[in-house]
Amino acid sequence: MSEIEVPVRLLGMDGQIHIAPATADAYVSLDDPDAKGIHMSRLFLSLQESLERDVLSFDTLTGIVAAFQHSHVDLSKSAHVSIRYTHMRKRSALVSEHAGWRHYPVTMSSTLTHGEVKHVLETQVVYSSTCPCSAALARQLIQEAFDRDFGEAASVDAEIVRAWLGTAKAIRATPHSQRSVAELKVELSESLNMPKVDEIIDAVEEALQTVVQAAVKREDEQAFALLNGQNLMFVEDAARRVKEAFDRDTRIADYRAKVSHHESLHPHDAVAVCVKGIPGGMTP
Repeated sequence: MSEIEVPVRLLGMDGQIHIAPATADAYVSLDDPDAKGIHMSRLFLSLQESLERDVLSFDTLTGIVAAFQHSHVDLSKSAHVSIRYTHMRKRSALVSEHAGWRHYPVTMSSTLTHGEVKHVLETQVVYSSTCPCSAALARQLIQEAFDRDFGEAASVDAEIVRAWLGTAKAIRATPHSQRSVAELKVELSESLNMPKVDEIIDAVEEALQTVVQAAVKREDEQAFALLNGQNLMFVEDAARRVKEAFDRDTRIADYRAKVSHHESLHPHDAVAVCVKGIPGGMTP
């Protein structure tokens, strides 16, 4: 069964339980070669009962796949559940005292096979990427403008240069930036200290530095421009930043990250994919 409409109970940053809409997939394997189908109502009722009662977590999903398999013990040896919902976080502005909400699509999946459960968490981070090549070309044009206006002078007063830098003819080119997306899929090690959604999001946003903003005043926009200037990156640079962040976390058993830069220069995207690279693990 797929696209089942369910509520989920989420533990908010305020410590309170919040109800959110979600969709779910519920699968069991059909290992009996003579069986004609599964007991769909058993999956639906078990899923609904668990999600209405328990806070959403991988412990909850472990219980759900165990119940799925137990209710089909004569038919199935494997079970799977996926939950999709929108994770909301209130983000502070870079400089000002304002804040705004950001939405992150999240999928939590658990698969029971031969008595072992595998947990996978998926989400996305949206950020800004400024092209290093474009930045270098822009600097070259600014240098040429300076040579044209001051090239014949033996020396130039600092105040004159400062005033010149504030004119449109001085900064005659700017590097191109684009909205970019990191699609993240991580397999979590079975432990009592699994990283939560917020931890995965925070690790990637800290690695990339230029996450898009919600509430923005003039001072925040200037700070964001500074961050972009300090974090010039090609798409492969972004992928390597994510890889480094995930490789540091021993709680992540495996991962796949696809980063896409939605080019402002081209009508197509630049894409890079990184994986942990373990035998039999996720592939590009």
